[in-house]
Amino acid sequence: MRQQTRKPLEEMQIDQVKLELNSRDDIPQVLGGLQYIFLNPVLLGQVLKILEGLFPKIDLSNGRPGMDMWSIFVMGVLRLNLNCDYDRLHNLVNNHKMIHQILGHGIVDGQYDYYLQTLKDNVSLLTPEMLDQINQVVVNAGHQLIKKKN
Repeated sequence: MRQQTRKPLEEMQIDQVKLELNSRDDIPQVLGGLQYIFLNPVLLGQVLKILEGLFPKIDLSNGRPGMDMWSIFVMGVLRLNLNCDYDRLHNLVNNHKMIHQILGHGIVDGQYDYYLQTLKDNVSLLTPEMLDQINQVVVNAGHQLIKKKN
């Protein structure tokens, strides 16, 4: 498998990902939520602030390529919401076009493959406490969105 250098967060074109929101499958709905978080700078900043606690635990010099915070977050959300094991997650992130795009890989970026062990090592760093904090931030943002619409 081939890995390439990651784009900076501000260069990812996640806003241009076309999701099939009328699909009855759960993946497009999960990706729609992730896209909303990414496109809301305040919400994204709050989520990334919580995720900053991951990086002291990630050793990028141990011979395995690391992952950025956004990728870890996306994969953690997918794993939790789809109730999937690491083998299915590995297959999805390497072969599902919309997931690849939400991870920040454009169609013209070429293939970016994630190694199974890298997924296990990095996604497992998301603790239940961290996910609960992120959940509270997202729920609060949802309440604010509903208040604005009313």
